[in-house]
Amino acid sequence: MYKLRLFLKKIHTPITIMLVPHSRFSSRSIRIPLFAAATFCALACMGAVFTASLTVQALDYYRMKREYAQMTWHFNEMESTMASLKQSESQFRKLFSLGSRKEVLKNMGNSTDEGSIDVEALKKEIQSSVAAVDEIKKYLAKEQDSFRITPSGWPARGRISSGFGMREHPSLGVRKLHTGIDITMPVGTPLHATADGVVSFADRSGGNGNIVVIEHGHGLTSVYAHNSKNLVKPGQAVKRGDLIAYSGSTGLSTGPHVHYEVWRNGQSINPSPFLEGKS
Repeated sequence: MYKLRLFLKKIHTPITIMLVPHSRFSSRSIRIPLFAAATFCALACMGAVFTASLTVQALDYYRMKREYAQMTWHFNEMESTMASLKQSESQFRKLFSLGSRKEVLKNMGNSTDEGSIDVEALKKEIQSSVAAVDEIKKYLAKEQDSFRITPSGWPARGRISSGFGMREHPSLGVRKLHTGIDITMPVGTPLHATADGVVSFADRSGGNGNIVVIEHGHGLTSVYAHNSKNLVKPGQAVKRGDLIAYSGSTGLSTGPHVHYEVWRNGQSINPSPFLEGKS
């Protein structure tokens, strides 16, 4: 009992806290019981620990939130990229119609037929001409005037030496499908685009020699082969009448001329009606 009274007396023993202002005001003292001061210190320590714990949890929360946002961004970017790749694949299969001309060309030779486009070799080269991809997609996405994108007129004036359709092959002596028309003219004659469009291929292509392919949109394509020199590059936008090449006799050719083709949805069609704008 004595010890309990002694303990209670000790915890109720007051302590004095003196406040000394750094001014003209006089100092002040505050007397509080020892247990109240101890209780205040204990509560202050608990509060500091609790505040620190909340701070750590808040930092972890914001870090996890930031990481989650980054993961979400990367996921959306990957999803967008995959969708873009699928869309690009679909667009290019439709744009170039790879394989849609097999039935038309199944009776043709390959490099031995100098009068028609070597389609299989050209398909691979067009695929590698990726520099034109973005420009072609942008161009085809726009609404274009149907007259400006429809081939009309001659790439260059000359004499038609071989028309579209079945003919006797000049070398093999057998009937073959000629997928375009041959227009005879001197070497170096300027060749002009017959409609507005974007160049999808401009390079040498086996038996076709130097060749220019222009995409016009709405499934229309024009082809100019056996050129002595190409003046345009893949991805370049052209207008009807623009100078694109000079005629020649490159590749498997029996003389100076331009082999001119018009494709609709990847299929070769007779270009003759387009020469006079009667398409």
